[in-house]
Amino acid sequence: STALKHFCISWSLVCVTLHVILPCQLLLRNQDQSIDLETSNRSLDMMEVSGYVCGYLSCVFYLGSRFPQLYKNFRRRSTEGTSYVLFALAMMGNGTYGLSLVLKMPAAESFRALYFLHRLPWLIGSFGVLFLDIFVS
Repeated sequence: STALKHFCISWSLVCVTLHVILPCQLLLRNQDQSIDLETSNRSLDMMEVSGYVCGYLSCVFYLGSRFPQLYKNFRRRSTEGTSYVLFALAMMGNGTYGLSLVLKMPAAESFRALYFLHRLPWLIGSFGVLFLDIFVS
C-alpha cells in the first residue's frame, strides 16, 4: 500500500540520518578527548569505510525487514501463518549476538566509546530487530 511505502521510506531515512549523525558526534567527542590509540593516528582506509557503509546498510535493511510482517499482522488483526519458531530463534540469535558485542567490551573505560562507535550498526541492527520481533510475536 502507499501508506506502507511512505512509512518504510521515512523509517529508512530516519535510520540513515541517525546512523550518520550519531557516529560523527561520537567521533568528534573522542577526538576532543585525545584518546591515545594507535588507530586514532591514522585515517580510515577504504576497506574500513566500506565495512562501515555495509554495516549501516545492513542495519537499515535488517530493521526494515520486519515492518512488512508487522503491517500484515496489524491489517489482518491476526498472527495466523506466522512461524513462531522462526521468530523465537531469530530473537534468541539477535539477543545473544548483541549481548556478545556488549560483553566483549574493553576493560579500559577510555576505549569503550570507540568500541561502541565501531560496532554501532551491528548493535542497533541486532537489538533493534529483537525489539521489533517482540511486536511481531
